[in-house]
Amino acid sequence: MEWPDAKNLLAGPRGRRLCWSLLNPGDYPGWDRVWDGAHAGDLTGLTDELPACVARTDLDSIVAHADELTLLAALVVETAMYWQEPDDEDLALADQTVRDALLPVSQAVITAPAAGWWSAPAGTARQQYVEWLAPAGSPPSVTGATAELAAWRAALTEEEQAARTRPKDLTASLSGHWWATPVPSRLASTTRSLPGIGAVGLALVEDGLGWKEARCWPMEPQTGARIYEISRPAEWAELVARYPVDVTNCRRHDWWRATGWDGHWLIPDFAAVAEDYDAVHLSMAGYLATAGRALPVDDACTVLAGWDPDQTYWLTDMLTLAGPATNWVKFDQEPLGWILGSVGVQPK
Repeated sequence: MEWPDAKNLLAGPRGRRLCWSLLNPGDYPGWDRVWDGAHAGDLTGLTDELPACVARTDLDSIVAHADELTLLAALVVETAMYWQEPDDEDLALADQTVRDALLPVSQAVITAPAAGWWSAPAGTARQQYVEWLAPAGSPPSVTGATAELAAWRAALTEEEQAARTRPKDLTASLSGHWWATPVPSRLASTTRSLPGIGAVGLALVEDGLGWKEARCWPMEPQTGARIYEISRPAEWAELVARYPVDVTNCRRHDWWRATGWDGHWLIPDFAAVAEDYDAVHLSMAGYLATAGRALPVDDACTVLAGWDPDQTYWLTDMLTLAGPATNWVKFDQEPLGWILGSVGVQPK
């Protein structure tokens, strides 16, 4: 698969935040004003200063020398909060003049060899399940996907019906489940491993719980797994259109705050998706261009929320454990914040 073009990357709030985090104009005095403007939520008065900051950033070095872990460390995932308004930086970066100024940074990202796999399909030979240890998570489950999806679907129906009594006032102080993924459930989800990090999902987590220890389990899908790929916004919208379930009542308040759009909201019915696909994979490029946007689906909208970069949800029993796990420990001095603890943890 090919990258979306540089403009499409900047259409997503997470893609814009990535490009912003890569700016490094050195001792250019205008950078302080640009920085302050972004943190105040408005860069429109700095349309001359921002391009100057971009021009003084060594973009050639990003293309030629950035390694995979350094470039991943520039992703700003933890600030994605789909139950509240965008933060000041996201608001400032949404302006079209700001996007135009960041275009050279976006172009550098999509041409960097270190990001070459960001638009690739799920790496089925290098999948890892992350078991969080403190606070405790759960080990991988490789059976029972059908029952898990049925329980998830029934709970979603109950939640949507119960939410009918919520106040119509969008500004009402209430919240609920805001994600667009098949959770809560015990469905297995995986990300690929990379040299120096047990799994992409170890480091890039939306709405994390401050975990300090984790265990990465190598997982191997069966041959011929049918995987739906989300590498651009249109593919997420198409999945929702093919398998829609209405979540307007239970998502409306949160997603209006996050996107500013009010109307009918849809997410995929993953129990129905499982009839045609074994898994759904969100590529890194798909995440950057898609997450957090109100995307039209006929007369409704959808938003990709709570789905981590490169994460694959397995909707059928297609996984097997493929060897011993590795233990990882939080260590903030590393680019992605984790170091290898020990190896050789055997499956039970």
